[in-house]
Amino acid sequence: MLIYKNGDLIKKEDITISPFDHGFLYGIGLFETIRVYERHPFLLDDHLERLNRGLKALNINAHYSRQEINDAIQVVLKVNGFENANIRINVSAGTGEIGLQTDAYPQPNLLIFARLLPPAGRILEKKAVLLKLARNTPEGAERLKSHHFLNNVLAKRELGDDQDVEGIFLTGKGYLAEGIVSNLFWFIGDTLFTPCVQTGILNGITRQYILRLADMLGYKTEEGFFTPGDAEKAEEMFITNSIQELVPLSSFNGQRLIGSDGQFVSLLHQKYRKGCQSLWSRKELG
Repeated sequence: MLIYKNGDLIKKEDITISPFDHGFLYGIGLFETIRVYERHPFLLDDHLERLNRGLKALNINAHYSRQEINDAIQVVLKVNGFENANIRINVSAGTGEIGLQTDAYPQPNLLIFARLLPPAGRILEKKAVLLKLARNTPEGAERLKSHHFLNNVLAKRELGDDQDVEGIFLTGKGYLAEGIVSNLFWFIGDTLFTPCVQTGILNGITRQYILRLADMLGYKTEEGFFTPGDAEKAEEMFITNSIQELVPLSSFNGQRLIGSDGQFVSLLHQKYRKGCQSLWSRKELG
């Protein structure tokens, strides 16, 4: 596999990062994961909007445009022979002296690498279980998609390796937050519910897209502070992320659900797939 690093293509076994990179020393870095459908990076503009906002918050002097990043993605896809892929964009702060730095980081490291995916196929199901480990609070004003991932790693260790199960975080106060690598949604009547960003969740790109899509389809949407008991009233539940898309839940906290047979989830997923090979942003939905 060839990886893009600061404009060069390098074999994965030859990639090096300085031990003085503050992305390594202090976790000052960000990443985005993007699904490519037939060489189209779905919702790339939305991912870059979040990435650039995070770079500003971390005082990293970089701002990436669609053309710059898409050109790099297309090169990575071509040299690796991929049409459908999971693209990871990683920006680390760059080298600095040992010690906490208040000055801006002028020379970050940009890495882009790909993992082969099959063409988008049928809807898969998962089970959801509540985690004992609480969701930690964001390090700053909002949760960034940053290198600070220990809370998620420990949650995955609690859950285990079963790929058909997702662990759901609760906040320290017992409110529903998000999955280990996903956002959580459920339907009651004609209303789509999801925990609000004030619970400390990552405001996922697919999360934002689904809320916009549901609104366009005429569903009511409600973001708020909800308990597990609130969600147990759901008629349908699903989780989302950029790679797995919409994943219906066949059970939540031991309670059986309709899973992939749900009409609301099926409709949302059908509409979701229609834009995968063309849309750059949720804003194009209108």
